Amino acid sequence: MNTRTLIQAAAIAALLAAPALSFAQDQNNAPKTRAEVRQELIQIEQAGYNPATSNDATYPRDIQAAEARVAQQQDVARAQQPVADTSYGGAPAGSTQSGQPAHLAPSQSIYFGN
Repeated sequence: MNTRTLIQAAAIAALLAAPALSFAQDQNNAPKTRAEVRQELIQIEQAGYNPATSNDATYPRDIQAAEARVAQQQDVARAQQPVADTSYGGAPAGSTQSGQPAHLAPSQSIYFGN
């Protein structure tokens, strides 16, 4: 096998592996941990759903109502949290000025030692 064929094979393998590696980094589709599932169950029970007294005839409706109450509570909690200021600064005042660049004296230049 010559070097050119080896390089081509390595390039093709890298192109085929790239989508799989980028998919592996996606955490949105990751399965939930046991702790996350348990926390959700606790929230639903606190919202009024009791799996021990559920009735098969009303099961979907009961749990959906409890999930809706949990979602509403989470929305209220999110609305009450302060919004983080992630900006780097406000918008400029709205005026611009064009002209010549500033001229530095040779003694002010960073390239000449003082």
